[in-house]
Amino acid sequence: MEQRIVEKAQELFFRYGLKSVTMDDIASNLGASKKTIYQYFKDKDHLVDAVVQREIEQDMHECTSIACSCDNAVQEVFRGFEMLQEMLATMNPAIIFEMQKYHPEAYKKMNAHKNKFFVNIMKENLIKGIKEGYYRQDINVEVIARYRVESIFLGFNPEVFMQSKFTLVQVEMELMEHFLYGICTPKGQKLITKYKQQREK
Repeated sequence: MEQRIVEKAQELFFRYGLKSVTMDDIASNLGASKKTIYQYFKDKDHLVDAVVQREIEQDMHECTSIACSCDNAVQEVFRGFEMLQEMLATMNPAIIFEMQKYHPEAYKKMNAHKNKFFVNIMKENLIKGIKEGYYRQDINVEVIARYRVESIFLGFNPEVFMQSKFTLVQVEMELMEHFLYGICTPKGQKLITKYKQQREK
């Protein structure tokens, strides 16, 4: 039952945001009583924390799987974008800022995951791309890895990219292309063109 509660909470939080979803909403969607939820989670903070932990574990599994299954570093970035795009299809972009404001402990956990796991995955991708000859030899791996991870999360900031003007997918696609064109060699840029064409088919 605990896993079912977390899964349903994750679905509702992603769709409607954290603030608007109550424990009553989660219970109602589960067909259970609120008392049942409180047997496993003492309050909404603890439930949000469990949802963040589940998301972290899913991220780690998917990102590791992508890194192991791609032909090259450039393809890995495109596959990572596809994973993000799938997530955005069911995600309310306000969730990150609501977490920061209303559930600071869960936000701290997510931020630590971002700054450790995502940065390390990106560093590995950059080192791989340099070895393959698709990325420039002169890039500072530590700086560019952190820049790329922060740029992904920047797309969620409504004060920077107003949702009335841009979709989140448009923003993230532009940021990804800007990043890749900045670090790729001419050989790598041919791969960008190849994978863009494949996306457009």
